[in-house]
Formats: sequence, structure tokens, C-alpha cells
Amino acid sequence: MKKILVLGATGFIGRNVVEYFAKIPEFEVYGSYFKSPVLDYDGVKMINADLTNKKDVDQIMKGMDIVIQAAAVTSGIKDVADNPHAFISDNAVMNSLILRSAFDQSIDHLILLSCSVMYRSSNIPLKENDFDATQEMYPNYFGGGWNKVYFEKMCEFYSRLGSVKYTAIRHSNVYGPYDKYDLQRAHAFGATITKVLTEKSKKLVVWGDGEEKRDFIYVLDLVNAFEAVIDKQDKPFKLYNIGSGHPVKIKDLVKKIINVSGKSFDIIHDLSKPSNKVSFSLNSNKAKQELGWNPQITLDEGISNTLEWYKMNYQN
Repeated sequence: MKKILVLGATGFIGRNVVEYFAKIPEFEVYGSYFKSPVLDYDGVKMINADLTNKKDVDQIMKGMDIVIQAAAVTSGIKDVADNPHAFISDNAVMNSLILRSAFDQSIDHLILLSCSVMYRSSNIPLKENDFDATQEMYPNYFGGGWNKVYFEKMCEFYSRLGSVKYTAIRHSNVYGPYDKYDLQRAHAFGATITKVLTEKSKKLVVWGDGEEKRDFIYVLDLVNAFEAVIDKQDKPFKLYNIGSGHPVKIKDLVKKIINVSGKSFDIIHDLSKPSNKVSFSLNSNKAKQELGWNPQITLDEGISNTLEWYKMNYQN
């Protein structure tokens, strides 16, 4: 059995990862947690660790074969707009220690969750090499975007030094079970789910004009990409886009969620609230050709799945 460690196992993506791999007999699954309540899930061994502490990082990664780095300090648009510096330092320290420990301990494979915030607006799906480091990054994403680019390059750097295999995943906007649904920290999808299912009036407030477009990927489609990378990556370093390739306007996403919920609202756009005026989608042909990966869940199916999960886990 391969020992697979999921860092950030109590978070949105991490929890979906541990539940998925715990069902595969070939893996012995471990998960990290710190201040969050310990995850109680059959087949998963949880370990408490402060991932900004080198001793904890080295200890938790000892003896592991595969590490999926899903730990991060994240929040919603309001927190990021009010405190743009607050999410950079801990993430930088955490990833530096994790990448070094993977190399020092000669684990087989480390998978890093990057994201797509470094891309500029585009009317066509963007490939991995469409990122241009000479162009100015969108101001709200400047710190986080360069942080992600740096650690992608650190994965490549370490891969050139030894036998450890590294993968960086630039995923689009992920949604689904275990996402953040409180309105202070939620992203657009999670916040809209909460508003639609909890709003008592006939009016639904949306931040901004909703004209910006996003690429949405259901969380289990992302997790399937991790499995494909583990099975098929044959080079020391690879960078993959993982997205649907279909841009959706935020205002159209809101309408879709309302329609699938069976409710009816008058949509009010609050232009005084912050919004990120960036529109793009991801070209994932590289992952499709090299890994045989394809997204399986349509947006309508994903919305329906998420609404049902929310009703079972939040409303009940």
C-alpha cells in the first residue's frame, strides 16, 4: 500500500481528497489538521500539525510516499480586499517548508494545488503557457498570484535536484461539498448557494454587476485529476490546468442556482460591494492528452449535487 498524506485534510478540497482516496484499497490515507476539529472518517489517520513549523512538517511527512498539498489560508473577496497581505505570509512559509521536506525526505511524489489567479482576462480558454510574467497581474490578485507562480517554480527547481516527482495544478474555481458557505469567507459559488437557500424575502443581492466570467469545476473532477497524475505522470515536473473550459458570467451562475433550487427571486446588484473584474476560462487539453482526464460533472449537475449536500449538512 502507498502511504498518501493530504495536507489540509479538514478543508474544502482536502476533505474531498481524503474521502475519495480512503475508498481505494491501494492507499493508506493520512490527513493533517491544526486548529480545525479532527476529521472522523473511516480509513483516514489524522495527525495534528502546524504546517508553518519545520519540526511538525518534517515529522508528519516522514515515511510518506505521496503528499497532496491542499493546505492554505484562504477567504472570501471581502477579507481579501480588506486585508490583501494577510493570506500571503503563512502560505509562503507553509509551502517553503513542505517542498523542502518532500525533497529532504525523498518522498515519491508531491502534488501542489496552485490556482489560476495569475492569468489575465481572456475571451478564449487559456493554456498553461499563456501566462506572461512580463504583464501586470490583476491588482487584487498580485500578491496571491505571484506567490502561486513562485511555488510552481520551486516545484520545478526541486524536481531538477533529485528523484522526487512534483506536480503543480492550476485549477479554476472549485465548488461542491465542504466548500465555505458563510458569507464572510465564501467565494461566489458558496455565497450564492447560502443566499438562495436562506433568503426569506423575494430579493437576492449580488455583489457587483455580475458581468465577469469564471470557469467552474466540480471538486470531484479535480480530485480525479490527482488520481490521474499519480497514475500517469512520467516526468519529474509537470504543470497542468484543470478546469471546465466553459466561462460563465457570475450573474448567469446566480440564475442557474436559483433555477435548480426551484425558488424565485428578484436579483439586485449592489455595485458598492467589491468584485474582481477578471474573466477567463482554462484550456485543459494538456491534462486530457497526457493524463486522459476529462471533467465528468456538468455545471447543472454540480449545482444540483451541491444544493442537496447543503440541505443535508447545513439545513438539517
